[in-house]
Order: sequence, then C-alpha cells, then structure tokens
Amino acid sequence: MVTLYIDTNLLIGEIPDCWNHWEILAYLNLENNHLTGKIPPTLGYTDPFMLNLRNNSMFGELPSTLQNSRDLIMIDLSENHFSGSVPAWIGDKLSSLVILSLRSNNFVGHIPHKICDLQFLQNLDLSQNNISGVIPKCFNNFSAMATKNKTNNEVSAPLVIDFPFYFKALLVLKGREDEYGSTLGLVTNIDLSANNLTGEIPKEIGSLVGLLSLNFSGNLLTGNIPDTIGNMELMESLDLSMNRLNGEIPPSFSKLNFLNHFNVSYNNLTGQIPTSTQLQSFENLSYVGNHLCGPPLTKNCSTKGFSTDVVNNGSSSEGSKVNWLYVSIVIGFVMGFWGIVAPLFFIRSWRIAYYRKLDHICGKLYVFWATIGM
Repeated sequence: MVTLYIDTNLLIGEIPDCWNHWEILAYLNLENNHLTGKIPPTLGYTDPFMLNLRNNSMFGELPSTLQNSRDLIMIDLSENHFSGSVPAWIGDKLSSLVILSLRSNNFVGHIPHKICDLQFLQNLDLSQNNISGVIPKCFNNFSAMATKNKTNNEVSAPLVIDFPFYFKALLVLKGREDEYGSTLGLVTNIDLSANNLTGEIPKEIGSLVGLLSLNFSGNLLTGNIPDTIGNMELMESLDLSMNRLNGEIPPSFSKLNFLNHFNVSYNNLTGQIPTSTQLQSFENLSYVGNHLCGPPLTKNCSTKGFSTDVVNNGSSSEGSKVNWLYVSIVIGFVMGFWGIVAPLFFIRSWRIAYYRKLDHICGKLYVFWATIGM
C-alpha cells in the first residue's frame, strides 16, 4: 500500500508502532480524528512524501526518526498537543519541504536557524505556540519565497511512474482557514503569530518579494517596522498587530498595491499614515491603539506629526475653560474684598460693630460649651 487516507472519521486511541513492516508508505493522512499518544518512531522509516496528523489530540516531542524521511514535502501536525522545541533537523535533513505547519501546539524554545536551509519552503506556520527568542535574520534564505515568478501552480510528488500526486492543504490566510489545491504552488505564507517572540523584525525579511502573507501579530516585538517590507509588492495580507512596535509606518508601504488585509493595531506607532489607495481603504480598527493620524482616521496631522484637531481645537476649547475660571476667581476675590473686607479697614464704626458682634458670638459659644461641660 502506497497511500493511506483515513481522515475525518471517529478514530480513537494511539497510532500503532508497526510501520517498519511497510515497504513503502508515500502518503499518510489521519487528520480530523480523535487520535492520542505519540508519533510512533517506526513511522519515520516509511519515508513518506506527506504526513498529515492535523486536528487530533496527539502529544509528546517529534521522534528523531522522522529525520530519515528525507523525501517529505508536506508536514501538517497542527492543532494537537505536541511539545518540546522545534527540531533543528527539520531544516538539516528534510530539505524537500514545501509546507511545514506546526500551528496550535505547545512547542517552546527558539526558532532554529537550520530551518532557513529549507530553500523550497513556501508555507511556514508556527503560530499559536510558546516559541520565544528572536526572528532569525536568515529567513531571507527561503528561496521559494524570494521569487515573484512561480513556475508551478500545484505542489506535486510522484505516486507511481508518470503519475503525479497533487497535494491539498488547509492554510490560515487573512484570518480564515481555506483549502488550497490546484493553486497551492502559488501560495507563500509565513505565520509566527501568537507566540512570545521578542526583538526587532529583521530588515532581511524584505528580501522575500514573492511572499503573499505575513503574520507576526500577538508577540512581543519591538523597534521600528522595517522599511524593506515595502519591497514585498505582491503582499496581500500583512498583520503586525498586538506587539510593541514604535516609530512610523514606513512610507514605502504605499507601494503595497495588492493588500486586502492589513492590521497594525495595538502598538506604539506614531505619525501620519502613508498616503496610499490601499492603506486608506482599511477601517479604523486596522490602526486603533496607536498614536497615528491622517486618513482613514479622523485625526488630521500637522507638520510635526501631531493631530491638529487635538492640538488646535482641543487647546482652544480647553483654553477658553481655563480663562473663564480665572475670570470668575478674580471677580469673586474683588467682590469679596471690596464688599466685605475693605469697609472694615476704612469705616471705623463698621469695624467696631463687627468686633462687638464677633465677641458676642464667641461669648455665647463659651457659655454653651461650659453648660455642656457641667
């Protein structure tokens, strides 16, 4: 048997560790079941082209025997409970990988630099894990993402002589999950969202001019947005939201004419939104949680990059309130002083009457408190 598809069923239990009895297993798809346990070590000796265990309840670290599967083109282990670090041997041994999805697991540690050796990689999804550290600068080595001209629409591998097998994959792009088949070879994607990545976005990422979707949202990234991202003119989806990025949105973003999904909300960005038909077409939610101004926001920008309606209108309204407060204080002081206090200084009879009245009141209070004391 060359192909085993038992996906989208109600399978339970563990995958048996008996794959060493198989002479060849080119395609294994067990996605959308209720499988548990670890990946059996003998599965790595079958040398498949595809391994799909998506959406099960499997756990444990990836067995080192998988590095023997050097013909792997697609690995989808997303939506499980796998743990440990992302193995460096993925980049060192599985050089034919086109699709690598480890999304929604419990992986920790850093992204290994060896992963940059995957020159055929077109889809990298490590989102929704606990991965920390910095984004490797060597991502610009992903050759398949650095070319604008795609030669093949489909991703395929030989099944038997002269009969190719065409892959299908579920990819999360633009915030939704869709299945790609006949156009899978045209899709390029990097998704590192919802992790604990720190440091700056490497400027080298701008070399990936063939990338269609980039998602770094929900991390702890700092520093400025690299101006080189503006070179990625084929970009259709860019999400940098919920980080700690600062500075301005680079003017080069005005060249991203194919954007239809864009989000930089909840950062510390300042200044004017670059003038671009695409950037002005997005809703305010794409920019909320920053200190930005200019269309599509209602805040206009001054030459210094501040909001004129906040600086000018706000200051004039606040200024009027403050001025009226001062005026009322001055009037109250003048009326009180000249109406009550001043006559006591200049009219002797008033002053005598005032002190007599005050002395009379003090005497009554003294008698009152003395009576209570007795």
